[in-house]
Amino acid sequence: MQKSTNSDTSVETLNSTRQGTGAVQMRIKNANSHHDRLSQSKSMILTDVGKVTEPISRHRRNHSQHILKDVIPPLEQLMVEKEGYLQKAKIADGGKKLRKNWSTSWIVLSSRKIEFYKESKQQALSNMKTGHKPESVDLCGAHIEWAKEKSSRKNVFQITTVSGNEFLLQSDIDFIILDWFHAIKNAIDRLPKDSSCPSRNLELFKIQRSSSTELLSHYDSDIKEQKPEHRKSLMFRLHHSASDTSDKNRVKSRLKKFITRRPSLKTLQEKGLIKDQIFGSHLHKVCERENSTVPWFVKQCIEAVEKRGLDVDGIYRVSGNLATIQKLRFIVNQEEKLNLDDSQWEDIHVVTGALKMFFRELPEPLFPYSFFEQFVEAIKKQDNTTRIEAVKSLVQKLPPPNRDTMKVLFGHLTKIVAKASKNLMSTQSLGIVFGPTLLRAENETGNMAIHMVYQNQIAELMLSEYSKIFGSEED
Repeated sequence: MQKSTNSDTSVETLNSTRQGTGAVQMRIKNANSHHDRLSQSKSMILTDVGKVTEPISRHRRNHSQHILKDVIPPLEQLMVEKEGYLQKAKIADGGKKLRKNWSTSWIVLSSRKIEFYKESKQQALSNMKTGHKPESVDLCGAHIEWAKEKSSRKNVFQITTVSGNEFLLQSDIDFIILDWFHAIKNAIDRLPKDSSCPSRNLELFKIQRSSSTELLSHYDSDIKEQKPEHRKSLMFRLHHSASDTSDKNRVKSRLKKFITRRPSLKTLQEKGLIKDQIFGSHLHKVCERENSTVPWFVKQCIEAVEKRGLDVDGIYRVSGNLATIQKLRFIVNQEEKLNLDDSQWEDIHVVTGALKMFFRELPEPLFPYSFFEQFVEAIKKQDNTTRIEAVKSLVQKLPPPNRDTMKVLFGHLTKIVAKASKNLMSTQSLGIVFGPTLLRAENETGNMAIHMVYQNQIAELMLSEYSKIFGSEED
């Protein structure tokens, strides 16, 4: 009797399994006896185990796919360099001009492209419809430049791609837009300049594409062959072998290719990809480019200070805002039109700070290294007349850019001293400010404190005896 019940129950259970889970539950509820319920429960358990066997296999395969995605993140995640909100306007598509419409975008910069999202990338990815992709800009062969004339907004730069797309990016916060400009420019400069940009991290890209059955089956078989207690260690090995080792090898390979293929500095300068800068360049090179013996930037700063800064308390001693000074420095290096009467340069200490920075960043100071010891020996002379003549003789031997720039600068500083009752800047104060900036030894092997005393004294003498040292050059 028991056997027939079991047999009938199994048949009924199999039938109910084909009809769906709901039928099986109905059969359990309709069991007439405790014995029938027990037999049906046993057959249900056996059938359920058999039923789950196949999904476990699928689950493991799916699990391997998820593990690969966790172990080896998508290419964009590996290469993201910067992200944040900026104002964006697309003004050309494939060379066709578009109406300029500004919108706030979440910008994601990777090693070779920019992606535009309407919200932060994480939110965008969760909200995006299947198959929808963010707008993307390929930086390979792209060009970046400041574009003041393209918008009435401030801090606007333009990116132009090889396909003829043009984008404007903007932020009202100065240091943010400068940081973005440098980050994108550096990304572009690292890429080849033609349209044959090689795909980077090809191997990782293949692994990321989970549709590659070969790669998935390879890792899937490795996982299945391992015992459960060893699977965690396998994931650890996969992570390190596929991420750390391969990343290092690819970085080395890219560096070798870059070093062997990189163009010379002269070639980049001839193509206009690298511009000769004002800050950090040798004085004679700046003057050669400008066909002058006194840098244009020095003249412009002096003119601005004499126009509105002679009476300012602590002129050249008080520091200006460093971020604004760096912005001014950046504009000058980009050879953009500079108007120091603009409201953003209203603080005259920004102008004086930029002028001092220009002289500090000269690879060789205004008083050349080869003349340093000679000026020190001249200032050591006890007789004042002899000391003045020695310094004057050395000044006349200087290269024209050094001599003429020195004459213009110290002539300007004498006007500062003339207003000392208002600006509280004496000859000694200016000597302390400009001495170490304009004079320094090439190798500080001696006593730096003694050198500083001589540096200050030389600057003071140039100021106090300016007419005697430079006066004869005008005769």
